[in-house]
Amino acid sequence: MNIFEHNSAAWDKYSENEIEWSIPVSREEIERARNGDWEVILTPIKPVPREWFGETKGKDVLCLASGGGQQAPILAAAGANVTSFDASVKQLEKDRFVAERDNLEIRTEKGDAADLSRFADESFDLIFNACSSCFMADVASVWRECFRVLRRGGALLTGFNNPFIYIFDLETEEKEGILKFRYKLPFSDEKDLTESEKREKLEKNEPFEFSHSLDAQIGGQIAAGFLIAGFYEDWWTDEARLLNKYAPTFIATRAIKP
Repeated sequence: MNIFEHNSAAWDKYSENEIEWSIPVSREEIERARNGDWEVILTPIKPVPREWFGETKGKDVLCLASGGGQQAPILAAAGANVTSFDASVKQLEKDRFVAERDNLEIRTEKGDAADLSRFADESFDLIFNACSSCFMADVASVWRECFRVLRRGGALLTGFNNPFIYIFDLETEEKEGILKFRYKLPFSDEKDLTESEKREKLEKNEPFEFSHSLDAQIGGQIAAGFLIAGFYEDWWTDEARLLNKYAPTFIATRAIKP
């Protein structure tokens, strides 16, 4: 199975079903962003600190795997030159919808975040990568490509799951309200689910996920050449996960290309 193609189609379906990460921002939010009043998220709840962006006007920004009519249009309204790059055609359509509705310039590109070869070296001042690496099998290549296409002094802003969430049996958690250890890290749906569980996932058109270790996420950025210059944790948006009662489950980092 081609994981990228499957996850691309799964996210098309998510977008058609209008999950929370595919609801376009309003005209009012765009207008406020044009007037300097804006915020975006890398993780479910906490806004990214504005100082992580610096001056946005005139910056070349790559919204990486961040389609859905949310962050890319806000950053474009704030004055950035935005390219939205996503695996999902439907998520990119949401960005184009807002751009056409509100007279914004957003370039959209479908592709794999592990292969940014269509972009020249040092093409961007900023990369904004909202939580999505859990749907990517090869995160090391993502960080290397991000480093290559960033200009010196540029920043990679990224959010990701804390991998410890994947050690628990999600079905037991949802049905019985019990946190039950089941998997050893690093986890992936591809190698750790039973054949029947994988078939069910395919039938439901759900994306395959990968836990990736903190060494792969944070250490991987450092190995690619980045310097970590910012960090915070975040929570789920609601009580859908029992884990939300006990610990933050998301991480965001700001990495600089020296």
